[in-house]
Amino acid sequence: MRILDLKDPGQLKTLSIPQLESLAQEIRSFLIQSLSKTGGHLSSNLGIVELTLALHYVFESPKDRLLFDVGHQSYVHKILTGRAPRFVTLRQRHGLSGFQKREESPHDPWEAGHSSTSLSAALGLAVARDLQKESGEVISVIGDGALTGGMAMEALNNIGMRKEKVIIVYNDNDMSISPNHAGFKNHLTTLRSSRAYRSVKRDVKAGLEPSPALLNGLSSIRDVLRDSLVDGGLFQQFGLDYLGPVDGHNLPELIRTLETAREHHGSVVVHVRTRKGMGYAPAQQDRTGQWHGVPPFDPATGRFRSSGCAGEESWSLIIADAVSRLAAKDPRITVLTPAMANGSKLLQFAAKYPDRFFDCGIAEEHTVTAAGGMAAGGLRPFVSIYSSFLQRAYDQVLHDVARQHLPVVFGVDRAGLVGEDGDTHQGIYDIAFLRTIPDVVICQPKDAQEAQDLVYSAFLHSDPCFIRYPRGTTAAKRKDVLEEIRTGTWTWFDEGTPEQIVITYG
Repeated sequence: MRILDLKDPGQLKTLSIPQLESLAQEIRSFLIQSLSKTGGHLSSNLGIVELTLALHYVFESPKDRLLFDVGHQSYVHKILTGRAPRFVTLRQRHGLSGFQKREESPHDPWEAGHSSTSLSAALGLAVARDLQKESGEVISVIGDGALTGGMAMEALNNIGMRKEKVIIVYNDNDMSISPNHAGFKNHLTTLRSSRAYRSVKRDVKAGLEPSPALLNGLSSIRDVLRDSLVDGGLFQQFGLDYLGPVDGHNLPELIRTLETAREHHGSVVVHVRTRKGMGYAPAQQDRTGQWHGVPPFDPATGRFRSSGCAGEESWSLIIADAVSRLAAKDPRITVLTPAMANGSKLLQFAAKYPDRFFDCGIAEEHTVTAAGGMAAGGLRPFVSIYSSFLQRAYDQVLHDVARQHLPVVFGVDRAGLVGEDGDTHQGIYDIAFLRTIPDVVICQPKDAQEAQDLVYSAFLHSDPCFIRYPRGTTAAKRKDVLEEIRTGTWTWFDEGTPEQIVITYG
């Protein structure tokens, strides 16, 4: 079956396992060739090919609702639901979204560019289904990185106590955007296989004629077997049944396990082990996160095609370098980020000052409040966070940092319009919501030197300071000397006339 001929995922049900395996390789080749021209999220989608095929083989979208947490790993889902011909427009104006998009397809029941929301949304959809006496499964595909988010934990707690059935596919690749550092992932990756439990349960049910009394007894036996043969770990503590771990690149095993989950009564976690970047050596070997979201590249060599101009550096790198320079002289300076170490160019700082660098996982609220605690304890924290992710920590900025007048410096990365990532990532709200908070400083540099000077100036303040800077690059003209820029300072380039004055912010 040709990829461009795929119109509906129901077509997969006519294929044999060898044909599905062949299709998986064709999809990988298609993704590599297509994204080499447009850019996009490569590694996460290469790692989820067989899993997405198995999901659509077992379930019936859109009757069964598939939610992909964050959504940047939904490219294979888009291909299988008839959108392959539109991949030439991926992440372009009026083109195919890089995430699930409700208006784009009936197969996209939920959309999000932020992590850790799918479990709450899945429960909501399941409640709506049951109250309206509808049928169909609700399946959330969530990665180990997204499970470091507190919202995901809140949802697990609620799902475990509810009667509505949700199938949680835990995609365990030991990575979020870059390697996970949270203690939670160490616990999850020790989960043992429940194959023995499933085999015993299947054999007992097949060999005995069931009766109510016998089934009650079998239920008790099942619980003992589960507790002795299956370590469902944290999921089991939440009251959720657990299947796995399953090889995420073994289609027969995936299909059998997902069929078990489909027939199961009550919410269940399917633990799937995958390899991010599977099938493309540069992406599969990457442990820094540079192949998570890629610009156009040469598929033969794996070299990225330059998108910047000669003599320019990214704003993120300029800011990170300034923080590193100051940290060399001030041992109180620490750096925190909610899993954005690579995107915010903080890997060099992390290598140089490992004891002063904190990748908090995808947990923006925790990151900001932890920084507040450090400031209250006498340190000078710098929080690097994307503008659209800072939205998630508004209460912590207001209540835990600003209200206490704690000297936390925030690097608001990706401020302004961000282009290809679309409306979920546009950094266009931070000015509005930060200006509602008393006693904070908001600033934005016009060039590389001013960016460094603003970092230096922010650390001289005793109140929270927010330095906004855009995605992209600027001329890398910087002096060795850092100078203070006082609050309220403006640079006048031309007096002009009243009809010609242009006031810029940054």
